[in-house]
Parts: sequence; C-alpha cells; structure tokens
Amino acid sequence: MAVGSAASSPLGPPACEKDAKALQFIEEMTKNCDAVQENVLSEILAQNAETEYLQQWNLYGATDRESFKSKVPVISYDDLLPYVNRIANGDRSPILSSHPISEFLTSSGTSAGERKLMPTIAAEMDRRQKLYSLLMPVMNLYVLGLDKGKGLYFLFIKAEAKTPSGLVARPVLTSYYKSQQFKTRPFDPYNVYTSPNETILCVDSFQSMYSQMLCGLVYRDEVLRCGAVFASGLVRAIKFLQLNWEELAVDIESGKLSYKITDRSIRECVSKILKPNPELAKFIREECCEGNWEGIITRIWPNTKYLDVIVTGAMAQYIPILDYYSGGLPKTCTMYASSECYFGLNLTPMVKPSEVVYTIMPNMGYFEFIPHDPENPVTISHDSPPRLLDLADLELGKEYELVISTYSGLCRYRVGDILQVKGFHNSAPQFKFIRRKNVLLSIESDKTDETELQAAVENASELLKEFNTTVVEYTSYGDTKTIPGHYVIFWELLMKDPANGPTEDVLDQCCLAMEESLNSVYRQSRVADNSIGPLEIRIVKSGTFEELMDYAISRGASINQYKVPRCVTFTPIMELLDSRVVSVHFSPAAPHWTSERRF
Repeated sequence: MAVGSAASSPLGPPACEKDAKALQFIEEMTKNCDAVQENVLSEILAQNAETEYLQQWNLYGATDRESFKSKVPVISYDDLLPYVNRIANGDRSPILSSHPISEFLTSSGTSAGERKLMPTIAAEMDRRQKLYSLLMPVMNLYVLGLDKGKGLYFLFIKAEAKTPSGLVARPVLTSYYKSQQFKTRPFDPYNVYTSPNETILCVDSFQSMYSQMLCGLVYRDEVLRCGAVFASGLVRAIKFLQLNWEELAVDIESGKLSYKITDRSIRECVSKILKPNPELAKFIREECCEGNWEGIITRIWPNTKYLDVIVTGAMAQYIPILDYYSGGLPKTCTMYASSECYFGLNLTPMVKPSEVVYTIMPNMGYFEFIPHDPENPVTISHDSPPRLLDLADLELGKEYELVISTYSGLCRYRVGDILQVKGFHNSAPQFKFIRRKNVLLSIESDKTDETELQAAVENASELLKEFNTTVVEYTSYGDTKTIPGHYVIFWELLMKDPANGPTEDVLDQCCLAMEESLNSVYRQSRVADNSIGPLEIRIVKSGTFEELMDYAISRGASINQYKVPRCVTFTPIMELLDSRVVSVHFSPAAPHWTSERRF
C-alpha cells in the first residue's frame, strides 16, 4: 500500500514520497531511453570538445551520433594507457576530459599483471550517488518494513596509492565510502547500517571486520538484511565469526572492546554502542561452541529477510555456501557497476540468482554494443570503426559486448562484459550478465572460459552431495610442464561430516565429470589428439583460499573488490596453493567425444 499521498508507480506502490520520486525517475529514464542517450552523448562531446583525445579525430565540435560513430575508434585499455600514464605523471592539460581528473579508480581487472587505472572527475561521484539512491526505493517494493530495523553490511576500504603527480589511485568503493556524499549522507530510515562510518573507514581489515561484526552482534535483533558487495565478502565475514566468536563474546559480556582494536575513532564510536550484556554473550557461545555453522545467519540474526550480495557471474559459485549459512534466504543483486562506469540496477531484486537481469540507466553514460558471436567475431579496427548498436537497437535473446563513453573522458571503451538481452522495461533493455570476455584455460587449440569452468565445477560437485560435501572455493591453471599439458583444478571442500567424506574414487570421478562438461575442442584434444592429459583436481586444506585472499590484500588488492582468480599463473600464489594440497586426483578415463557434429 502506498504511504501518505505518494502516487503509485508502474513499478509498484512506493513506500514514501521520496521513493515515489525515485521510481518516477526510473520510469522517465527507461521510457525515453534513446532520447536520453542521444542527449548524454551530446553533453559528453560538448563538455570534452577541446580535449586532445577528441580533437585528434577531427570532430570539429560536432556532438551528433553520426560524426561520433564514424570518426572515433573503439579502444581497449592498451590504447588508453599512454594517455593515462601522462596524466599519472603530471600532465594537467585537457587530455581526456576538460574537467580536472580528480583521481584514478583502480579496476579489479588487470593489464599485464597491473591494476588498470581509470580516470574520473569529481562530478561522477554525484552520478554514482544518484544510482545508489534508486536501490532502496526498488527494494521497498518487494520487502516491507525495512525502515523498522538495520542492515548488517560488511563494507571495507583499502589504503590509497598515489601516482607520481600526486593523484590518488584507489578502488571505486573506497572512493565512495571516503566521499562526503557517503560520510554526510542524510538520515534515511530505510537505509540504516549497524556499522558506524568509523568502522567502515578503518584501513586495517582485521579491526574493521572485528568492529563491524561486533556491532552486528550487538544489534542482532534489529538486523533485517545482511550483505557485502560480493558474495565472497559475506562468506569471509562468516568465516571471521567462526575464528573470533570467543573473543567477541568476551567483549559483549564485559562491555569492553578488545585490546586488539587500537584505532581511536573505532574505540570511541563502538564504546557508545557496547554495554555489558552477559545474556547475549551466553547466546553467542551456545550458537558457536559446537561448530555447527548451518543456518548461522538466521540463528544469530533471526529477523534477516534477505542477503544483499552480488552472486552473478563468477560469484555464482558461492550460492551453495551462502544457502548453507543462511538456510536458503533470498539473495539479491541490486546493481551493476564497474570502476569504469556505474551502469544500472535490478528492478526485480527478489528473483533467483540465475534469473537476475539489470536495467541499464541511460543517464549514466553513453552505451554501445558489439554483437557477440564467438563463431563470427567482429573485427575492431581504428581505420574503419565497426557499426556499433545503440541501447534502443538491441534484440531479445542476443548477446552483446558492452562499449562505453563517459563524462570522465572514456570514449568507445571496451569494458569486456558480455551481456544478453532477456527483456525490456519500457524501452530499456534488461540484461543478464554472461561473463567477462576472456579465456581462462588453454593448453593448445582448446579454450575454456570462466562460464564453462564454473559449469564443470558445478556438475562435478553433484557427485559430492551424497557425502554432504560442497566445493567452497576453486581456482585453476594450465600445467604445460607435463607432456602433454593438462588442466589443474584446486578445490577447497566443506564437509558436514568429515568422517564420511567423499572417497578417493569419488574424487577421481569428479575429475572425469569436469572433463565431460568441457567443450568438444577440449574433449577432442583429450581423446583423438592426445594433446591434453587427464584433468587433475588437487584438494587443499580448509582456509587455503582465505590465505590466498590475505596474500592478495597484502600486495595491494582491495578487500572490497577482491574476487578469487579463476585461473592463476603467478608463481608465489601457485606455490602457496601447492603447499596446502592434501590429496591429488586424476581423471580415470577419457571423456566422451565423437567426430559427429551436433546441430
């Protein structure tokens, strides 16, 4: 039911007047998506007309689509890098943007082993904040009463780096959490966190996690939703609870914060929240002491209505462990964003993870699309730019590679995301995120991408169900030191009953099940060409992937944006994984393959 005099929206009845305005904005943007896109491109080109980058393409101040599409090339990060390096080294001339570059946002993707630097301008923070402001009005359409409690979110920043010119380089979420837009955000009863700002803004990941978990436990009865940016972050938080519940209980019982928390601002803000509560401490001990973590989220936070985490793409493999921890609570993926640009939001957030679609908001940037057909890839040439499609031109069911142009100066930049059109909201396409356009594993002519590897792991893990065992985490590499080379997959397992875990034979069969799930080129190489050896699974000790993450963070990765790499090549990481191996298994037979092609 609509509240007060708030008018109903086609999306549903808003919870309040503020929500009504947000929902109306979504309707306006999606009804007029092509006109909005045309206007956005015109604004970008007019704003940056005097930049070195645009002037080299002889636009002569033109702001129309035809001139832009016919003259400006489609680029990748390697094309952008010389300009980025000049800005990073102190060139203040208008190279990419007429507005001063305020900072670099570090992408979780890498280029030649280094994190990518994405230039941004101060005005982009307001654009990102606008998208954030739309998330809860949509969620309120599906979940009632979110103004009656709090959200337990595990949010983190990381230490900043500086370029030679003094510009800050940091992950986009660190940039947002440290912004005035976040720190001085107006009170919103629908968006209250258990974590004080000081606990989020502590760069020490242990102190930040400890204090956020402690506040979450103190407010346990008020928590209505739990979340992190990525599913991996929420899994990490529960594992942290497993390791630190005894000390947390001591703090709660005594009302005094652990001596391990030395950050003065955290001690000051948490002392206002933490009071002696022996009853709560006893409850936590009773829930945690026996080591039963099934349903722990709903046992400790009984009013939790959903988990707010990204579980699409590579994060999908965390769904089983989150179901285990939460008793199958709904998992919502609310928005689609990257360091390069914030794209859009999920207008149906309570659907199953496999059904998640994102509606790109056409005011966020100018979006173009390369039709994606692996059998007939589009050739990208600077001399003759391909005819890319606009947001309003896309077809249901087709896959596309995303290309963006932003107010910060990215022009026709290939993000690398592959999206599939699954429907429309008004005139705006709704996309399913398919994968990053990359190949993970290759020994010779075979090419296995992230989606195929994920599916193979899921299929093989079906054999573990009768042993109450799941794959908690995995990664891989192509071992070309053996003759012939072969795929190596590292698995970390969660066994509910370690005494009755999967046998060696079952784990050998898991290797074969993975091979049966891989593409025909791989299977032909295994069976007919003998150019690939039997697939190998190496089981690693519990906690190995936590160590892997800690290692990555120690080298400068963001705890907030960290994703387990699905393929590893860096020698120290491979050595760490190999040092934790407890058993090794190989495929006992060749997978099925036939020369007959199926259509």
